[in-house]
Amino acid sequence: MTEPILQGLWESVRSGQEQILLSPYLPASFAFLMHVLLSAPFLALDALGGVSQRVRSWRISAGSGPPPSLRRWFDCLWSVLFKYVTAVFPATALIHALFHALRSPALPQLAPSCWQLFVEVFACLLLFDLLFFIWHICLHRVPWLYRNAHQLHHQYHIPFALAAQDSGSLELLSLLLLALSSAWVVGCHPLSEAFFHLINSWLAVEDHCGYDLPWALHRLLPCLGGAPYHQAHHTLHSVNYAPYFTHWDLLFGTYHAPVQYTRPK
Repeated sequence: MTEPILQGLWESVRSGQEQILLSPYLPASFAFLMHVLLSAPFLALDALGGVSQRVRSWRISAGSGPPPSLRRWFDCLWSVLFKYVTAVFPATALIHALFHALRSPALPQLAPSCWQLFVEVFACLLLFDLLFFIWHICLHRVPWLYRNAHQLHHQYHIPFALAAQDSGSLELLSLLLLALSSAWVVGCHPLSEAFFHLINSWLAVEDHCGYDLPWALHRLLPCLGGAPYHQAHHTLHSVNYAPYFTHWDLLFGTYHAPVQYTRPK
């Protein structure tokens, strides 16, 4: 049974917006814009770190130098935007066009129920986590892939929020396709898919933010690794391959406890 709130939300989204919702450029545009917008609060935290001891104490690498400068944020933004414009937008538009040539696009009239939305989003997160875990191991253990797709991302020994998507064009495109494929395999309602992509973007930003915040999701849900878990991957390279959950690394022996840093007094 469809809940009135979700039905109202879905009707407001799709009302007169079908051309936008079916646009071949929507997935990549949504991914880029959400990434930038969700990274913005951490730019503010980096700025506050210059004057607030409390904010500095939340940084995972508090004893390893200052937070990234505004210039580094700008350089990273330009790098990500350039790859989207030159590779991700054209490739995803082509794939989108081919896919819809095989299947006539149509938007459903009804919104999902709350339970359906929860199940579909959670299933997408679990599937994406598995697919990325496998792909991430390949990126590290196949020398050609590491050199040409993933090595750029590991220039950030201490990552920051915006750097979550600063990688080679091949990797950037592959991550978007893995997310789109996860939603397609699960058979998501478009509203569920939008929520999945939003949560997926937030988790990626939070993993790379460089802060172990008191209200971070991994503190509420122990099954998530969070920023400290992913920092161990950027430090040691051969551990903690899964993007969000810890169960695959635990099962395959690639789990490493978060790296401990000395906090400033």
